[in-house]
Amino acid sequence: MRIEEQKEIISGFKHLELLANQVVEGFISGMHKSPFHGFSAEFAEHKIYNSGESTKHIDWKLFAKTDRLYTKRFEEETNLRCHLIIDNSSSMHFPKLKSNQPFYESKIGFSVLASAVLMNLLKKQRDAVGLSVFSDTYEYYAPEKGSDRHHRMLLNQLENLLENSKTPKNTDTITYLHLIAEKMHRRSMIVLFTDMFQDGNQEQLFNALQHLKHNKHKVVVFHVIDEKTELNFNFDNTPRKFIDVESGEIINLYAENIKEEYEKNVSEYFKKLSLTCAQNKIKYVPVNVGASFEKILTTYLVEKQNFG
Repeated sequence: MRIEEQKEIISGFKHLELLANQVVEGFISGMHKSPFHGFSAEFAEHKIYNSGESTKHIDWKLFAKTDRLYTKRFEEETNLRCHLIIDNSSSMHFPKLKSNQPFYESKIGFSVLASAVLMNLLKKQRDAVGLSVFSDTYEYYAPEKGSDRHHRMLLNQLENLLENSKTPKNTDTITYLHLIAEKMHRRSMIVLFTDMFQDGNQEQLFNALQHLKHNKHKVVVFHVIDEKTELNFNFDNTPRKFIDVESGEIINLYAENIKEEYEKNVSEYFKKLSLTCAQNKIKYVPVNVGASFEKILTTYLVEKQNFG
C-alpha cells in the first residue's frame, strides 16, 4: 500500500487512526500475493514449527499452500507486549514541511504514523502496547496495555507530537534509553524510532541500546532519515546557511564543496551502526520518510515470529 494513494483523505493529522488502519488492511491483503504467505490473514494464529515439537497442531492446509510447516497457536500464546519509543527532539521535526506536504514526510510525522500502524496491528492481534517519548526530557510514558481506552489515549498522544515546539529540544538518547530500560520488567518487544543524532560517546549510546535488551527483550531500531538531504546531501550549488535545529549553530557553505566527504562520513556511520547493532543482536532498519510501511510491518512480523 503506497502512502501517496491516501493523500486525498488526509487533512492535517485528524485521520491518523483511519490512515493507520488502511495501511494495515492494505498490507494484510497484499500478503496473499507475497512471499509471506505463511503469515496470511491469520498470522496471529500461527508460529513456525520447530524440529522436535509435537506434530499434533501442524496446520497441514497451510503447509499445502506454502510448503512451510506452521503450528496453530492458541489465544493465550498470541499475546505479546510491545513498547514503542519515539525520539521527539528538534532534529526529528526535519525537514520543515511546506503547506501542501503530508505530515509523514517529516521524520516525526513518519514515526508517528508508523507507530500508529504498528499499534493497529498489535490491536488486531490482541497484543499489549506501551509508549515512551523523549527528547531532552522524558516527555511521556505509558505501560503496555491492550484496552480500547488505552489505545485511544496513545493515539491522542501521538497526534500531539506532530505539533512542532518552537523551543529547541536537544537529544539525550543515552539517559532516557537507560531510564526506559529500567521500567521494562516483563519480557517485551521494544521498537525505537530515532534519527540517531546524539552528541557524545557513541560507545555510551550502544551501551544504552544494549541495556534495552536486559530481561531478554527483543529490540528493533528504526533509523528514520530524510535520504534526499541527510544521506545523499542533494542541494544545489548556491551559498546556503545550515542551522542546527537543536543547538542553533550556523554554518555557511557551498554544498558541492563538501558533498563527497559528507556522504562518505554518513555511509561509514550507517555501516558502524548496522554492524554494532548486529553484534549486539539488535535489529537495525534504516527507513526513509514518506516511504512505504511494508518494510516496517514485515520487520515487525518477522521479529515477532523469532521472538516467540
